[in-house]
Amino acid sequence: MDVVPAAGILDFFRHGFEHTAWRLETRRSYAADEGTEEYRQFLVGIAPPSDTDGPWFANARTQTAAGKRIERVRLVDEPATDNQRYLLATTPDNLAAGEDIRYMLRSRAHELELPAFDFWLFDSRILAVFNWEDAERRMGLTTDPQAVALACQARDAAWHYAERYETFSARVRSDV
Repeated sequence: MDVVPAAGILDFFRHGFEHTAWRLETRRSYAADEGTEEYRQFLVGIAPPSDTDGPWFANARTQTAAGKRIERVRLVDEPATDNQRYLLATTPDNLAAGEDIRYMLRSRAHELELPAFDFWLFDSRILAVFNWEDAERRMGLTTDPQAVALACQARDAAWHYAERYETFSARVRSDV
C-alpha cells in the first residue's frame, strides 16, 4: 500500500481519477471540523456560513462540470452526534459544488456489514484508506483487486440504501 499525506489528496482529486470518486464516512466526529471557530459557533446555535469558494469546492465544481462524479455516504448515529449535525448543516455547500452526498443510519450500516473505516474509492480501481491515528493523517492507496472489490461491494450496498440529503435532513434534529 502506498502512503500519502492526507493533505496531498486534493492533488489526487485534481489529477488522479477519471470518472468517479466515492467515499464512505463512518466516524462520529472529525477533528478537522471540531477545531474550527465555525464549529464552535454551530454548537451555540449559529448556522455555518456558506463557504463555496474554498479549494475543495472550486475543484469539485471543476471536476463535476467535466462530467466526473463525486459521491459520499455518511453514517449517522441515533441520535446524531454534534459533528454529524454540523456536517448535515454544511452539506448544501458540497451539493452546490456538484457532489452527491447521501446518508444512512449507523444501525443500517451494521445490518449491511459495511466497513467501519473511512475510505475513498476512485474509478472502482484505487482504494484510499484513512489512517486517523497518524498525526499527518496519512492515507494508504492500493489497487489490490481483493481490497478494491470489497470496497466496491460496500459502495454498491451503501449507495442502494442511503437516503438523499433532502430526505434525511428533514428527519434529523438541528438547532440552527
